[in-house]
Parts: sequence; structure tokens; C-alpha cells
Amino acid sequence: MHIEPGVVDGAKMVFAVATAAGAAGYTAKEVVQDVKAGGALSLLPRTVLAAVGTFVFFELLPHFAVGISEVHFILGSTLFLLLGTAPAAMGLALGLLIQGMFFVPTDLPMYFVNVTTLLVPLFAASALARRVVAPGTAYVDLRYADVLKLSAVYQGGVVAWVAFWAFYGQGVSATTLASVGTFGAAYMLVILIEPLADLAALAAAKSARDSGIARLFTPRLYAA
Repeated sequence: MHIEPGVVDGAKMVFAVATAAGAAGYTAKEVVQDVKAGGALSLLPRTVLAAVGTFVFFELLPHFAVGISEVHFILGSTLFLLLGTAPAAMGLALGLLIQGMFFVPTDLPMYFVNVTTLLVPLFAASALARRVVAPGTAYVDLRYADVLKLSAVYQGGVVAWVAFWAFYGQGVSATTLASVGTFGAAYMLVILIEPLADLAALAAAKSARDSGIARLFTPRLYAA
């Protein structure tokens, strides 16, 4: 999902800064709600877990350059289900920043572009969860169909933003269309894998319901 330096540059980067600022504002709103519900001491460890997870997903899991961008196993829906919207959003932003600062500094100029690509689909998946998950259903009891919807919205959102940045930055041409199409086709394969990862993570969390580890997860994971 990384947009390479040069795809968006110059005055066009202003829009990327604006979208990233909007994502930051929405994250702040989610943080306030999370703190009101469970307190800052609950939010902090979940944010750290999300940041560490994001870094591991980006740097250690397989990732491939395909078309206009790279295919990653971001596991954004997994972070959301286990940790909540606010920790997942901050963790994704922090993990991406750490990667850029210490491991791939060439990505830093595209930070606002890439953080928008990660966070806006997360907020869409969170909004969908409020609609498709019954109020009486804990996340650990979700069915495959529900998890697939959440993952598809997240991954589809990532692909949509990558396509937008490519056309916005480079214009519509046969080359750009081909690159975006190749990337999108490859990334859709992730949808076949990530719901299974989500279900495995939920099953592991369910088995840890009565342990001390459960306190590290979002209360919504276990509570209706």
C-alpha cells in the first residue's frame, strides 16, 4: 500500500496533508471516546500493541512490489477487532512513522499519503461494524461472513486510495491504468487470507477470555 516518492508531489501534496489532518482529527475523536469508556491506562497498552503489530506486519511479513505500489498483509481489521478503533488508528500511524524514520526513510515524504490510505479504510470498517454486528454479539463470536465484510471494506478501501493517489498524481493513462489494475488484482488476493487471520486471532482471544491477557484487548471483543 506504499505510494512511492514522486507519484504525488509539489502542490498536489497539499491535498494529502489535508486528508491526513482529517484522519488525525477523526482519530482524536475516537481517542476521546475510548478514554471516556475505559480510561487512558487502557488505551495506552493497546496503542503500543497496535504500533508493534503494524511494524511487524510491514517489515517482517512477506510484502511484494506489484504495479503502482506494494502488497502488504496489513491486518488492519485484525487490529480493529482486537484493540479497538482508536488504538488501531494510532498504531497504524505510529508503525508507519517508525518504519519511515528508522528503516525506510525514502517513504517519509509520502507519509501523509500513506497514512491516509491506512486510516480512512479503518474508519469505514469501524462504521460498517456498527451496522452489521448485532448489538448482542461480541466480536469473538463473529461469523466468517461478518469478518469477510469488514476485511473486504478495509482492503478495498486501501486499493481505492492507492488508485486515487496514482491517478491524482500521475494522471489517467494506459500505463497508470495497467499498474493500478495489476496492484488491485494482487491485493484482492489478500482478502482471501486476512479473514482467516482475523478468525484465528478471534479464536485465540476467545480462549484467553478468562486470563489476564484479556485486559489488553478492547472490551467490545468480549462484551455485547
